[in-house]
Amino acid sequence: MAWLLAVLETLLFIGAAPLLAGWIKRVKCRLQNRKPPSLLQPYRDLRKLWRKQPIVPHPASWIFRIAPYVVFASAVLAASIVPLLAVNLPTERIADVIVLVGLFALGRTFLVLAGMDIGTAFGGMGSSREMTISSLAEPAMLMAVFTLAMSAHTTNLSQAMDYVLDTGLALRPSFVFAMLGLMLVAVAETGRIPVDNPATHLELTMIHEAMVLEYSGRYLGLMEWAAQIKLMLYGVLIVNIFLPWGIANELSWAALAVGLAAVTLKLALLAVVLALSEALFAKMRVFRVQEYLSFAYLLSVLGMLSHIILEAPHVHH
Repeated sequence: MAWLLAVLETLLFIGAAPLLAGWIKRVKCRLQNRKPPSLLQPYRDLRKLWRKQPIVPHPASWIFRIAPYVVFASAVLAASIVPLLAVNLPTERIADVIVLVGLFALGRTFLVLAGMDIGTAFGGMGSSREMTISSLAEPAMLMAVFTLAMSAHTTNLSQAMDYVLDTGLALRPSFVFAMLGLMLVAVAETGRIPVDNPATHLELTMIHEAMVLEYSGRYLGLMEWAAQIKLMLYGVLIVNIFLPWGIANELSWAALAVGLAAVTLKLALLAVVLALSEALFAKMRVFRVQEYLSFAYLLSVLGMLSHIILEAPHVHH
């Protein structure tokens, strides 16, 4: 029963990811006074891409062909270990932050290699920018998560969520700083404004789009879907680690229904915040991204320091 639930949760995760992307686009259109597309538009786009025959460029090696599958599989594996509706599932033994960062790195490595594989200028440029951004974003993400790990005395996501649930609603400065840091990292890692613009095809501003420019058909569909799963992953991490209320503790239908309603509501609200920030801010220059990510790292370090100074002494007493 528990394993079946773990599988169903993963399927729900990857199935609902395009819906979240559609909801963000819809809110953004409303804010910009434009007619919004249907919530189901991302599914239609994926179906359209899936039906098309992928065209592979001549210089492409096996890396180009295998990359979409590796990128998608790493996103699915990451989705399978992040608690969505319930904690204490059988997958919790590997639900570790270090494993999660490793899966992100695996997907990114193949994405970057695929971008450089064809030998086009855009692919190489996008790949180098992606590696620059990720080398700055990962320390900030790890520092934010280690702040949580120091509070909960574990890097296991499920146990950390349990800890936050057990301690109840307490205002922790460390969590506020870590959450803000993780939010800034999430924006950079998922290629949203102000770091990258997912809707653009201007050559000079592309980062993620530049790497998948040569893909078409089924391959492009897998890449797009993997990007949507990654966006949802970060959203779930933010709402379930720092605000885990509503997540199911026991495996009953009522608790799972509450968990589903809670996570849907929290993600919908987070998506509104993201759409609002995208409507208000312009895309920054590539050279300014390091300042932005340094600020995210600073917030995460402040979270760690405030835990050590303000909260750690009380724990020992």
